[in-house]
Amino acid sequence: MKKSESTHGTAAFLSGLAWALLITLICSISMGNAFAADTIKIGYISPITGSHAEFSESDPYMISKVKALLKDGLVIKGKKYTVEILQKDSQSSLDRAANLTAQLILKDEVDLLLVQDSLSSITAADQAEINEVPLVSTMMPWQAWMFPRKGDPAVGFDWTFHFFWGLEDVMKCYTDMWTSVETNKIVGGLYANNPSGQAFANREFGLPAAIASIKYKEVDGGLFIEGAQDYSPFIAKFKTGDTDIITGLSYVQDWATFWSQAAQQGLKPKVVTMAACLLFPSGLEVLGNRGDGLTTEIWWHPNVPYKSSLTGESAAQLAAAYEKETGRQWTQPLGYAHAIWEIGIEALKRAGDPHDRDAVREALAKMKMDTIVGGINWADTPIKNVSKTTLVGGQWRLGGKYKYELLIVNNNAAPQVPVQAELKLMTDLK
Repeated sequence: MKKSESTHGTAAFLSGLAWALLITLICSISMGNAFAADTIKIGYISPITGSHAEFSESDPYMISKVKALLKDGLVIKGKKYTVEILQKDSQSSLDRAANLTAQLILKDEVDLLLVQDSLSSITAADQAEINEVPLVSTMMPWQAWMFPRKGDPAVGFDWTFHFFWGLEDVMKCYTDMWTSVETNKIVGGLYANNPSGQAFANREFGLPAAIASIKYKEVDGGLFIEGAQDYSPFIAKFKTGDTDIITGLSYVQDWATFWSQAAQQGLKPKVVTMAACLLFPSGLEVLGNRGDGLTTEIWWHPNVPYKSSLTGESAAQLAAAYEKETGRQWTQPLGYAHAIWEIGIEALKRAGDPHDRDAVREALAKMKMDTIVGGINWADTPIKNVSKTTLVGGQWRLGGKYKYELLIVNNNAAPQVPVQAELKLMTDLK
């Protein structure tokens, strides 16, 4: 063979090889893009650790159930999508929640954000609004979610949607319980110095206003710093003021410290109704036997007459399945941790194209559906971007299957939820 022919053949071979490699690369990129286009990415932020971790106790269970439900993909308008859930721990930190949200939006390019936490809901929602990504949040009063973000209930937001009750609802829940028993009508208030605590302490629309509305007298304890170790000034003020009722918002460890010091210093209220710290069985267990008779709002309970749009489970069935699999007592956030997935998945389906953020946003804005926490309605809500859920009053009592049982004792605001017992004064339980 002549040298020129050999060189030409080699060149031709190399040229053909180059084209083949180029075609393979193009096909690989195209397949990669096609795979990416067929994957729905959902970012989920909650406080797995930190001071608000009790709100996420049921998250590992719920995430595992959702992953199992979506393991074969999600079919939308005849097209099957794989679903990737990007779960993040806010560590109960506002700043970390903001950073995680930015990462999920800008790096991971999620199609939808789901946020469950009273801290994360604010900073995550701000990030979603700026970057135009649909977000659904829950587990904080709507006023504490809207007003720190400079929101107007008549106008709302473009990209962020919230479902939970409002301060007006929890105030009514509390006052309905208080007026059902005999006390001297003097109420002491104790509030954590954070967005939720500040909202509860607000004199215009918080507990002070509710106390005045039923003509009870208020002894204002004021705000305390989370992690405080000495509550003597608050206790002294409540004793001097002859308070029969203690109310406010605190988290578990802070309340445990206060309640222990209250016993040591002889504070003996007839009714205690605290938000946040008394929501969960774990919050009662740290109190020993001194949690008997403490009261709180109930946002979700096995006895509520609602069922899941995803699985068809009733509230009672969901709670029973959780207890059987985890070996732990049901907890109120379980219902909301389930409902947020009902809403998110339904919005993606109704959007038609789950990658079209505008379509997902529009699906949420028009959303009307029933969930395991009741009806969700953003279509014609009087508070834009907020769908309110219902509350009943509950009292923790010693005994039953677990150390403490949370009983429904007042259903004035939601008569569809059956009452289980009458409210008893703490002084009558000793």
